[in-house]
Amino acid sequence: MTRRPTPLLLAAAVLLSAIYLFPLYWMYVTSLKSGSEVFAYPPTFLPESLDFHIFAEVWQTRDMASFLWNSLVIASGSMAMVAVLGTGCSYVLARYRNIWVDIALFLVLMLQVLPASLMITPIFVGFSALGLLEYPRFAVMIAFTAKAMPFFVILVRATFMSIPGELEEAALVDGNSRIGAFGLIVLPLARNGILVSAILIFMQAFGEFVYSKSMIQDVTLQPASVGLNGFMGPNTVEWNKIMAYATIYVTPILAAFVLLQQRIVSGLTSGALK
Repeated sequence: MTRRPTPLLLAAAVLLSAIYLFPLYWMYVTSLKSGSEVFAYPPTFLPESLDFHIFAEVWQTRDMASFLWNSLVIASGSMAMVAVLGTGCSYVLARYRNIWVDIALFLVLMLQVLPASLMITPIFVGFSALGLLEYPRFAVMIAFTAKAMPFFVILVRATFMSIPGELEEAALVDGNSRIGAFGLIVLPLARNGILVSAILIFMQAFGEFVYSKSMIQDVTLQPASVGLNGFMGPNTVEWNKIMAYATIYVTPILAAFVLLQQRIVSGLTSGALK
C-alpha cells in the first residue's frame, strides 16, 4: 500500500521545483526578448514580442555548428573511454575484496573530491611534457576521463554487486573462463546500469569547460562551453544573445534527459536492490 503525499509535502516539492527550474525558465524567456526589454525595469516575466531570428543570428555569427560538433566529439570520446576502462575496474572492485582492493576503492573515492581547477595545472604541465597538447581534444578526453572515472566506478560497482556471484560460479562449472563468465553472464545483466552511468558521463562531458578552456587554444577545436565564455567581457550587454546561445546548447541535453529519465532512475537504483 502506497502512501499519498500530504498537501504540505506536495506544496514544498512544488516550491522547491519552481526555485530549481526558474533559472532555466529565465534563460528561455530572456533568449526571446529584445535587447531593450532585457534591461526593462520592472522585468517582464513573459516577452512582449517573440524574437526568434536571434537564434539564427547566433548560430551563424558564433559558428555554433563547429562548437557543438567539438562538444559532441569530446563527450563521445570521454564516455567511451570511461565506459571501457571503468567497467572492468568496477567489476574487480565489486568481486574481489581484500585490503588492497579496499585501498584502491578509497583512492578512487578520493579522486572524486578533487576539483578540476586544482588538477588542471599539473595535468597541463604533464601533458605538455608528453606532447599530448598537440592533440588538444584527445588531451581533454584523457583529463576528463580521469576526473569522471570515480563517479562511474561508484555507480557501476553497485550494479555488479547486485548480481549474484552464484551465476558466475555456475558458468565456471559449465566450462566458461572468468572472462567468458563476465562477458556472457555478468555484462548483459549489468548493461542497464552501465548504459545509464555512461549517459550521465556524456552529459557531464558535453558541458566540460575547465580542461577545454586551458588546453584547447585553437578556436576551431573548442567546445560550445568555451564558445559561450567568448561572450563574456567587461562591457557585456548582449544578454539575449548569450541566453539564445545557451538555449541552443542546453536544449538537446535537456531533451535527452527528459526522454530517458525513467531509464536513468531505474538504472541508478538497480544497484540498490539485491
